[in-house]
Amino acid sequence: MTDVSYTRKFFIVLVALIFFLPLWWLAVSSFRPSDSIFRYLSPIGIYTVWPDEWTLRNIVGIWDSPFGLAIWNSIIVSVITVVVGLALCSTAAFALAVLEFPFRNAVFVVVTISFLIPFDAIAVPLYSIMRMLGLQDSYTGLILPGIGDGLAVFLLRQFFLGIPKEIREAAIVDGMGWFRIYYSIYLPLSVPAMMSAALILFVFQWHAYLWPLLIAPGADYKVAAVAIAQFSTANETDYGLMFAGALFIAVIPMAILTILQRYYSASIAATGSKE
Repeated sequence: MTDVSYTRKFFIVLVALIFFLPLWWLAVSSFRPSDSIFRYLSPIGIYTVWPDEWTLRNIVGIWDSPFGLAIWNSIIVSVITVVVGLALCSTAAFALAVLEFPFRNAVFVVVTISFLIPFDAIAVPLYSIMRMLGLQDSYTGLILPGIGDGLAVFLLRQFFLGIPKEIREAAIVDGMGWFRIYYSIYLPLSVPAMMSAALILFVFQWHAYLWPLLIAPGADYKVAAVAIAQFSTANETDYGLMFAGALFIAVIPMAILTILQRYYSASIAATGSKE
């Protein structure tokens, strides 16, 4: 058993290193001069994973460029999406889990199917609608498609189903209305599921590329995933700035996921056995 345990740990560490090395190379390349980023890729040596020369030029440079504004745009759009999206998705999930109304199961099926459809398939017709409403180059246009996430509704609904119905029946007897039951009972009991839904909403919006590219071509509303392309032109590509920008795009959601992963794990464990 001991040999098997050590072997398993060895393979776990090996797999972790395989996934970690590209991220490490991205991180250290952000601190290299642009002309030396690809110099030591072949043959592989110590300078492949450890710069022979360190510089802060790339890190400082992205904040002196329009990419700094794009980072703030991404943060604004993602935070508002999480706040508004949680309010919308949690109330929808509460209705689908608790309230009795005609075609409730059919509505839930539609919600489930909605997150199985690739966003790319509906991006163009959605863009046409937004353009007719005059929402190009606006935070509203960037945020609206992300606030109604079918996966978040599904996750919250499954969690709500696990809350004993006797609790809400007792609340009804005490004279509580549906909104009071939702706000005072279901939300406090659903912190892990709410955190998981928040992660889903945040990651979807933070890594969005096609939609921001379509709806917000103006410089004032570019988000980080789109603005990083500005470091590559027809004549020159500044890989140092590009890698530094990619590092910021990767580190922010990684930090949030690391902090909130215990809530995500608890939510998945709690919803996995629900009907």
